[in-house]
Amino acid sequence: MRSTYIRLRRACVAAAAAGLLIAPTVAGSAYGTPAQGQFAPAAPSPDGDTEFRQLTPAVAAQLDAAIQQVLREARVPGVTVGLWAPGKGSYVRNFGVADKATGAPMRSDFEIRIGSETKTFTVTALLQLVDQGKIGLDDPIGKYITGVPNGDRITLRQLAGMRSGLFNYSEDEDFDKALEAHPRQPFTPQQLLGYSFKHPVQFAPGEKWEYSNTNLILLGLVVEKITGRPLHEVIDQSVLKPAGLRRTLFPVGAEFPEPHAQGYTDQSASGKIVNATDWDPSWAWAAGAIISDLQDLRSWARTLATGTLLTPATQAERLKTTSIGIPGAGYGLGIFDIQGWIGHNGSLPGYETLTVYLPEAQATMVVLLNTDVLHDGQEPSTLFGEAITSIVTPDHVYPGHKPPAPKPTPAPKPS
Repeated sequence: MRSTYIRLRRACVAAAAAGLLIAPTVAGSAYGTPAQGQFAPAAPSPDGDTEFRQLTPAVAAQLDAAIQQVLREARVPGVTVGLWAPGKGSYVRNFGVADKATGAPMRSDFEIRIGSETKTFTVTALLQLVDQGKIGLDDPIGKYITGVPNGDRITLRQLAGMRSGLFNYSEDEDFDKALEAHPRQPFTPQQLLGYSFKHPVQFAPGEKWEYSNTNLILLGLVVEKITGRPLHEVIDQSVLKPAGLRRTLFPVGAEFPEPHAQGYTDQSASGKIVNATDWDPSWAWAAGAIISDLQDLRSWARTLATGTLLTPATQAERLKTTSIGIPGAGYGLGIFDIQGWIGHNGSLPGYETLTVYLPEAQATMVVLLNTDVLHDGQEPSTLFGEAITSIVTPDHVYPGHKPPAPKPTPAPKPS
């Protein structure tokens, strides 16, 4: 049986899921809604720059068609896409519906649950403590938190870089059953660690890369221990406010500011599409609980990739990546670099997001959608990212599955 709830574990790109893919049943009008939004075209550039294509009306029309195709084929209720690049124009469009019951359209001012993009904020708070000399990246986790398997050997660096070997609590069957039975119940960090620590370690610290939400729960606890404050307060005061993010929130419960889209997921027990909008995200905590919006994520993409809130030396450490087994893709400290796009994605019941920055073109891409239902084993946010970058950055296709070139037509044989 495939679990809906383990999706938060996926770090960077679509992963195959075992079991049956259940597609949502939605009225056809959900996929026929015209694109709505803003488009600021730029004049064609004579410099031949190919890092990011000019967002001309013709390119915008290509994007509209590609996004609508993914929306239709992956049966995504609604998606908002934002693209920005200096001198290239901008593209902000909404497609589909925010509420399948009412048919209300997607809007670009919606708040959204950002899932694993939360990791970028938690690790930033941790790295600020490194800059302040209060902790060291190569300190063992056992120095701060007791009872961690291999705690005397696993470093904070290995936790942030997904190389600890600790079992991912969100893959534990008992956790999954508890969450599915009571999706609105709160979880404590200690409960989450309990689901992980009953399993043996998966490999020796630093031996390889394997995504685990357990790592971020531990890092969140480290931030709390060193600062003496709750994690949500630290992130608000030390990360969100200095970054100028006014519509980003680390919730302490199931609160979800308006306006927002309804979020749809597939329930593993029943195989039905259900509304997960108000499920309590405390089970994701430091690994996936934050809420944000399009414009804040646009700003955060650049802040994160350029290291505005950190010293240059610490940002350099953050951007040292480990291969994740995909050509051109690596994971750093709570951040990925895939084909030159730096950032993170997020997926939890009802919502998916993708927020990335391409330094070569100073370009930003944000994709927000109100479902996490897989399509042929692929995260829908990845499908949108691939469709969009295949058009605007053909030399930097996210996540790297560049479409094969068409085969040349054989010349006719002479008669």
